[in-house]
Amino acid sequence: MTQPAAPLRSSRLVPPAGPQRDLALAQLGNSVGDGAYYVTSALYFTHVVGLAPARVGLGLTVAWAIGSLLGVPLGRLADRRGPRGTAVLLALATATAVASFLVVRGFDPFVLAACAYASAQSGLAAARQALLAGLVPAEERTGLLAHLQSTLNAGLAVGAGLGGLALHAGTRAAYLGVFALDAVSFLLCAALLLRLPPVPPPSPVPPTSPPPGVALRRGRGVALQKHGRQGDGVAVQDPARPGVLRDRPYVLVTFLNTVLLLRMPLLSLGIPLWITERTEAPAWLVSALFVLNTGAVMVFQVRMARGVTGLTTATRAIRRSGLVMLASCAVFALSSGASPWVAAGILVAGAVLQVVAEMQQSASSWQLAFDLAPADRMGEYQGFFGTGVTVARTMGPLVLTALLVSWGTPGWLLLGGLMAGASYGMGPAVRWAGAAGGMRAAAAIRAAGGIRAAGGGALPQERGTLQAPISGSTSSPAPTPGT
Repeated sequence: MTQPAAPLRSSRLVPPAGPQRDLALAQLGNSVGDGAYYVTSALYFTHVVGLAPARVGLGLTVAWAIGSLLGVPLGRLADRRGPRGTAVLLALATATAVASFLVVRGFDPFVLAACAYASAQSGLAAARQALLAGLVPAEERTGLLAHLQSTLNAGLAVGAGLGGLALHAGTRAAYLGVFALDAVSFLLCAALLLRLPPVPPPSPVPPTSPPPGVALRRGRGVALQKHGRQGDGVAVQDPARPGVLRDRPYVLVTFLNTVLLLRMPLLSLGIPLWITERTEAPAWLVSALFVLNTGAVMVFQVRMARGVTGLTTATRAIRRSGLVMLASCAVFALSSGASPWVAAGILVAGAVLQVVAEMQQSASSWQLAFDLAPADRMGEYQGFFGTGVTVARTMGPLVLTALLVSWGTPGWLLLGGLMAGASYGMGPAVRWAGAAGGMRAAAAIRAAGGIRAAGGGALPQERGTLQAPISGSTSSPAPTPGT
């Protein structure tokens, strides 16, 4: 009998060898290319391709809007066809889309290439989350995602440095080299994902009765047949359950998380505008605060995620993040009217509080996104949850500009209160989602003919899930990689 894998230790600098490390290497590979792309793309499209800045902004807004809409169906495709193969194909599609930017010469081709890029990126994110869920036990996912976030920041920092060299050169060849590097980075990502064990899609029809010696374990409306040795689980799809858009509790959780994600454009847009328009602090502090944020996430994200182990700890941490974010906004507001160096000190203090809130909110949202999603529709649900990032990046600049630049100090306090309110609203929303998941799981049992676990007895309920004991144990390990 195979022993369950030892829990991932969040204190490690890198994940352990195996699927976790391959996922981190794939993340590192394409994040280097993305970092170079992010710092050069705007100037490439305006100075080299010759597009007006307003048209570039319009094209990218349209592209990411379409990409966010396609994230759910592409996630559903990963559920039905298997997440590894889908992720590999979408990584190849992203590489092709980036390479197509090399030959873009007008607005219409630019929009088409941008739509392909944004759609492939959105689908790839959903498929990778589903792949991670299939390969990594539930108790290890948040710790691994913290490693991946640190890896992402490190890769972006390296890529941004390479992009800076291209900006310094300022030649067409240098820009084209950056886009070629990004395309190659996604080819590398596809190759690394292909090394991972396959995760088969769920069976389309639940069984009507359990075979001899088989116990069933159900999450939110999904059955996991456990055969013989521990870890051999086969998810069974429930075709009668509606899609994620009709899962109102999960939609509410996603909406509240989107409100909390308004912090994302804060560092890139809100704070720079605040510093230059409303304070006497030196403009170079914008770069210093960005480095502070990136370095803190790289060093401390894994440690901050260590205490988030379930729905209860996640909602508790997200409440703390809301209060810390409120304090951060209040501190930022104090910088207006202060002398240059006093304002700089206040801004650094506010940035420290902001990055603490960011790391708490990130770890909590990862836990909620996985724990509240049905195991057989992980890609679909992760695709929908990920739309919050696109919405925050699209709507955030409008909201932050109005609140911070136009309203000033009252705007900061309103923003902090909004985030604190969303963080406290997450608790009731999560309880509603857990209760709804438990009811759907019970309905699935009745629909499957009242299946009971081997040995009989009622199926205990915990955090919105129903789980049957196996071979006399009180719990069972999550599926091992490749199942």
